[in-house]
Amino acid sequence: MSPVAVIAIGASLGGLRALEILLAGLPPKLAASVAVTQHRRADPNSRLRELLARSCALPLIEPEDKLPLEPGYVYLAPSDYHLLVERGRIALSIDAPVQYARPSIDVLFESLADAYGPAAVGVMLTSASADGAAGAAAIKRAGGRVIVQDPLSAESPIGPRAVIAATPVDAVLPLERIAGELARLCAAQRAG
Repeated sequence: MSPVAVIAIGASLGGLRALEILLAGLPPKLAASVAVTQHRRADPNSRLRELLARSCALPLIEPEDKLPLEPGYVYLAPSDYHLLVERGRIALSIDAPVQYARPSIDVLFESLADAYGPAAVGVMLTSASADGAAGAAAIKRAGGRVIVQDPLSAESPIGPRAVIAATPVDAVLPLERIAGELARLCAAQRAG
């Protein structure tokens, strides 16, 4: 199995709480980069980064276009921009919304699949839409891994169920166990 280079996390309805729990559980020296898309309205004064940074031991930033991608950092999609992962860097786009969302989880996941293939991990959290299902399927086709929040533990199970229906997933876990699984995957590559 390929080492994990980038972890992409998608969330929508209920995502603030879910992301706070997941990010709080990540170790401070994570060997992978983390990219996060949370559906949110266009608001240049959004405090989402501040709120999430309080519970995260890793540096958490809203990146600018073409910022280098570094392990141990969390990159949060800025309000009203798609966040894409390119080989070695972040890209931002103002292309049309996908499934009524900008930022879109599918856009993030599909870019990750293209750039990192088997070194990609997609994580689908609580969401009130199917945005993320096509992207998760792209990650699996590229040889990457997909982890889904157990729909029973999701504030909105629509997104997790859509991913499970769209592609074989590697794990369906309660929210509280996802960070530990990601840390385990990254630690396994250091030990191997």
